[in-house]
Amino acid sequence: MRFVLTRDAEDFAARTERLLSASLECNVLATLLMSVREGGHRDPPPIFALGMTERGEVSFAAMRTPPFPLLASPLGGGDAGPLIEGWLELDPDVSAVTGVPETARAITQAWERRTGGTSTLTLSEAMHVLTEVHDPPRPAPGTLRLPRPEERDLLVGWMQDFITEAGLIGAAQSAALIDARMRGQALLVWEHEEPVSMLIVNPVVSGVVRLGHVYTPPEFRRRGYAGSAVAAASRRALAGGATRCMLFTDTANPTSNKIYAEVGYRRCGDWEEIAFQPA
Repeated sequence: MRFVLTRDAEDFAARTERLLSASLECNVLATLLMSVREGGHRDPPPIFALGMTERGEVSFAAMRTPPFPLLASPLGGGDAGPLIEGWLELDPDVSAVTGVPETARAITQAWERRTGGTSTLTLSEAMHVLTEVHDPPRPAPGTLRLPRPEERDLLVGWMQDFITEAGLIGAAQSAALIDARMRGQALLVWEHEEPVSMLIVNPVVSGVVRLGHVYTPPEFRRRGYAGSAVAAASRRALAGGATRCMLFTDTANPTSNKIYAEVGYRRCGDWEEIAFQPA
């Protein structure tokens, strides 16, 4: 495979459209690219990579929006070395990789061989998909709605807490994330007398809507708010024309895995994030 690295988001989008719409494993790449094309993640500028077959077809895509990890579509292990060789020339500060386990591990091993550094598995997630919503066994009181402008600071704080609790990168970008989602009406809150839970609904890609950043503050947990919010948001997405919904859960969190299964989500794959430690 021949790799082409670029900073041209529009060229990357045009050449990867078919690949990124073909599978659930590419959904995160596809929606992140949408955000970049709408003006997000531009400082510092993102980096993109295309993997080309001998016939000139695009069979691989990757991107990084610093400070976040390198995000890669599925890749054969034998191609990880050439990818890292080219990537490090343009982005020597890459600090993590995320993707399906086989790909994330292959890229990590190639990075370790190239740099002499070490790595740590920082997040193990399960991918889930839903085609039909089941009512939660214990529906929570309240309703799903768009946030109000005056709730912005509250939600920024929630996003910071979510990222910190989940052990993710990007807490400093919480305000920008909330602002962008509120502008795009992609952020929803569950209200029961006051906001008690939130989630993000990403744009539809090939009939698939991905939910994410589901967060309930500690003082409101164990009351069914998150499960009811996810069920309502999933039902809204399907009613709006989506054919499937998907989300990720931390495999170390049995509570989230249980409540999303109760409303119809079924595990369909795995995902890992691995951090790099330079030598």
